[in-house]
Amino acid sequence: MLSIDESTPTPPVTDRESWLRARAELLDREKAHTREGDAIAAARRRLPMTPVPDVALEGEHGSARLLDLFDGRPQLIVYKHMWHEGQPIEQQCEGCTASIWDFHDPSYLHARGVSFAVLSKGPWAELAPFRTFMGYVHPWYSNRGVDDPLLGPETEGAFVALLRRGDRAYATNWITDRGAELAMTSLRLLDMTAYGRQEEWEDSPAGWPQEPTFTGWRHAGRPVPQWSRPGATPVEAAAHHHH
Repeated sequence: MLSIDESTPTPPVTDRESWLRARAELLDREKAHTREGDAIAAARRRLPMTPVPDVALEGEHGSARLLDLFDGRPQLIVYKHMWHEGQPIEQQCEGCTASIWDFHDPSYLHARGVSFAVLSKGPWAELAPFRTFMGYVHPWYSNRGVDDPLLGPETEGAFVALLRRGDRAYATNWITDRGAELAMTSLRLLDMTAYGRQEEWEDSPAGWPQEPTFTGWRHAGRPVPQWSRPGATPVEAAAHHHH
């Protein structure tokens, strides 16, 4: 973890009136950014959709089909969680942890007729204890036998939006890479602080605390949120798990 102390450079100090004026100037840019985001979302709602197969999955209650994941709702969002087969809980993907850790409850999605589920190529026997340890309540399913690239293990770290009509399911949108930040509330909150995410790719003033990207997503051998879990223990010889 980066050390920030009394010697770390800070933004310049100014009086309240000057601060409010500088803040108002940035607000104009922020509002323009929000309006462009709304315009992009409007275009997103006008995208075509493409059929996807009712693939076979494995979950908490045994075998399931994609249509089961809609849980009686017209829409579904799935997150595709990366999996390192045979690796212990602490060696699982810190990026995917960041992608869904901040999103624990889909109540607001349900209120709009949208279900949420997680797909991962890990065998169910490995996914189940991981899900329990992390305290995740979202339905998880193994998609290891699926060959459709949108729904199978070929693409990981992505969100896929689906729409159901009768016994057919359609993909309406999918995002990956930095698009997945939409679920990472913690990063958005860091973005509003003086030092930002504290990663070296950011354009920050000289002397601002920064370290290599993703470094802060792990601590002492585990993805950071795992240390909040009951029973999380120090990782011994974690280096042996890195290949």
